Amino acid sequence: MPVLLLVLALWTGDAAAQGAASFERSGLIIETAQGQQHRFDVELAVTPAQQAQGLMYRQRMEPDAGMLFLYDRPQGVAMWMKNTLIPLDMFFIDARGRITGIEERTVPFSTQTIESPGLASAVLELNAGTAERLGIRVGDRLVHPAFR
Repeated sequence: MPVLLLVLALWTGDAAAQGAASFERSGLIIETAQGQQHRFDVELAVTPAQQAQGLMYRQRMEPDAGMLFLYDRPQGVAMWMKNTLIPLDMFFIDARGRITGIEERTVPFSTQTIESPGLASAVLELNAGTAERLGIRVGDRLVHPAFR
C-alpha cells in the first residue's frame, strides 16, 4: 500500500508540473531575408513561472506551433532542455525582433546550457528542424506585437 501511495504522489506531482502555468496564445510571423513569411501559433511565456515551465513535459507540438519567451529587458539568456521531451530549435531575438542566434536540434533532457550570443529580448522555441526546413537564418525578423 505505501508503494502505491508513493507512485500516486509522483504521478500527480508530474501532472501538477505539466499544468502549473497556463499560457496565452498569439500569432507570429517570421520574415526571411528572401521575403518568405512563415506563420506560427505560439504560446507566450511572460511570467517567471511560465518561463520556468516552458515546454517541459510536452510529448509533442504541432508543426506550426511554438513558444515565445518574452523578457522585460534585453539580457543574457541561458536555457536548458531538462524535462523537455521534444527536440527544439531555439531562436534568440533582439529588441527589434531580429534573430541574433539559432541553436538547432537541441537534445531532449539535456542539462547543457544553451546561451544567447548576446543580449536577447526574447527566445522562440519551435520544433527541431524548422530552421533548416524553412530556411530561417540569423538576421531574419519576427513580426509580433512584442517587437514594434
